[in-house]
Amino acid sequence: MINTHLSSNGQVIIPKQICQHQRWESEQELVIIEVKNGILLKPKSPFKPTCLEDVAKCLPYKGKPKTLADMDKAIAIGILENSDGCG
Repeated sequence: MINTHLSSNGQVIIPKQICQHQRWESEQELVIIEVKNGILLKPKSPFKPTCLEDVAKCLPYKGKPKTLADMDKAIAIGILENSDGCG
């Protein structure tokens, strides 16, 4: 357990080792969510903004284009393979 304190201005210092573990950089924007026993801090935007072209470039596919029916079938198979049998 790591301790910190609340300043008179309502500020909390998050220890460096926690920031490093979470991969939070200086000036990282965080979202504060109130929960029953305290607060939860989450990065406002965990991913850097990207555009579809940048994402699509990393997924090259050579071959006959898949149909929506092919994709639906693959999704159904994936669901069955990853199902725990309850439901």
